[in-house]
Amino acid sequence: MKARKNPYASKLKKPVNLRLSEDVVEYFKGMADEAGVPYQSLINLYLRDSLQATCLSGLRTPRMAAHASERRPSSVWRASLMGRM
Repeated sequence: MKARKNPYASKLKKPVNLRLSEDVVEYFKGMADEAGVPYQSLINLYLRDSLQATCLSGLRTPRMAAHASERRPSSVWRASLMGRM
């Protein structure tokens, strides 16, 4: 039987470019080497866990705010962005 390409593969993950601090990348690469997984997968798992913890704590994520009646980020999120620019 010949293998077929997964028709849903393109919907599973979206490629993005991020600028991360060198020490952050090295941290995840080190952990990934120990776990035997790609570091990008480890970062994805960490972000997913963080998002789930945020949602469970009742905090609103930026995506949730974008879908609310107010179509812009909350003042808390906007303030955190301003501090990092």
